[in-house]
Amino acid sequence: MTQKVAVVTGSSSGIGFETSLVLARNNFHTYATMRNPEKGGKMRTIQSGENLPIEIIQLDVTSDKSVSDAIQSILSRSGRIDVLVNNAGYGLVGAFEELGMDEIKEQYETNFFGVIRVTQAVIPIMKEQKSGLIVNISSGAGRFGYPGGSAYVSTKFALEGLSESMAYELDRFDIKVALVEPGFVRTSVVAKKSQDPDSEYSKMTEKMAERMEVMRQNASSSELVANVVLEAVTSRNPNLRYLAGKDVEQWIKQKKKMSDKEFFNMIKHSLS
Repeated sequence: MTQKVAVVTGSSSGIGFETSLVLARNNFHTYATMRNPEKGGKMRTIQSGENLPIEIIQLDVTSDKSVSDAIQSILSRSGRIDVLVNNAGYGLVGAFEELGMDEIKEQYETNFFGVIRVTQAVIPIMKEQKSGLIVNISSGAGRFGYPGGSAYVSTKFALEGLSESMAYELDRFDIKVALVEPGFVRTSVVAKKSQDPDSEYSKMTEKMAERMEVMRQNASSSELVANVVLEAVTSRNPNLRYLAGKDVEQWIKQKKKMSDKEFFNMIKHSLS
């Protein structure tokens, strides 16, 4: 039986790193892609020590040429792509009013348009095979908003809608789509203006920083999320959505049983 081929974006650290290792350890020929392959030293060490079927490929999801070159290189080497894990992304923190347009655009280029670039490059390959699975790493933030997260949250809401729509369109080609929704995101960047202590939103930003520190201590590990991805890619009939972590499970449970006003007040009071 032909070894299945997986492509993972944003594999230099965090969820992408662990997902590449988990898939390779479960006999997927895994292409761990990253913007800067020089950051793949730790993965190369593990790959060599365990003799894992991993290849590190340069891929910048914000570049049309980089995406095209990487996918064509993978296709020429392996002849197929069975699993695509769109993981590359980061969180931008800051009050909406204070976000620079360049900061918002950069957030969307990576978190949303990056997914579009890579997925559109891979779909024709999966259609030719008449099979495939696309896993998009979303977030609990794709299901509800919170203060200071407007840019990041909106990219994940967009990703949820994109994925759900794609699932209908691609089903006729036996291509499945799955969303994995982790809880707290460790990789965050604070917007420039929100770092100003004289900002009108400085108290909110301070409270959010305190809350994030608590959430960081209780956050689900990247290994846990990677194993949820493995559950999806090894399922005969994968779900559309997978929650990944006790924190996000609790948030979604509360969101379901509360009215919008009740949930709004709960989040508001947690920052008061």
